[in-house]
Amino acid sequence: MSWDDTDMAILRVVQQDATLGAGAVGRAVGLSQPAVWRRLQRLRAAGVITGRRVDLDVEKLGFGVTVFLGVKLATKGRVSLEDFERACMSIPEVQTVQHVLGLYDYRLRVVARDLSDFERVLRRRIMTLPGVGNVEANVLLSEERRPGPL
Repeated sequence: MSWDDTDMAILRVVQQDATLGAGAVGRAVGLSQPAVWRRLQRLRAAGVITGRRVDLDVEKLGFGVTVFLGVKLATKGRVSLEDFERACMSIPEVQTVQHVLGLYDYRLRVVARDLSDFERVLRRRIMTLPGVGNVEANVLLSEERRPGPL
């Protein structure tokens, strides 16, 4: 399926605020509410829109440290990638698990209350995961967010 300029404009609007109704999106892109609703339904049916998200400010929730971990598996083949990923996602402080190409096999985004809390998560939870070999930590200093490729 191909997407026209109007579809892309609708996606830009809902990417910024997924809580907007079809009427508000229509006002933003210059279409009627029913036309936007039909297009949104088509985009959902095609799998372009896969859900709605709530972005939480983890710092305001008391998690002041974000660390990106590069994880190299020590025993490829001994532990399945699915088992490793499932084990990572069972740790509440791990926000994302990305299977990557390069020096490391995985990139994890981990939040913690402070550095000592991160050390606890690293030692007691992440380093005990099946197959973990080398780990490299990069502490997030600042972050600029872009809405996406649209």
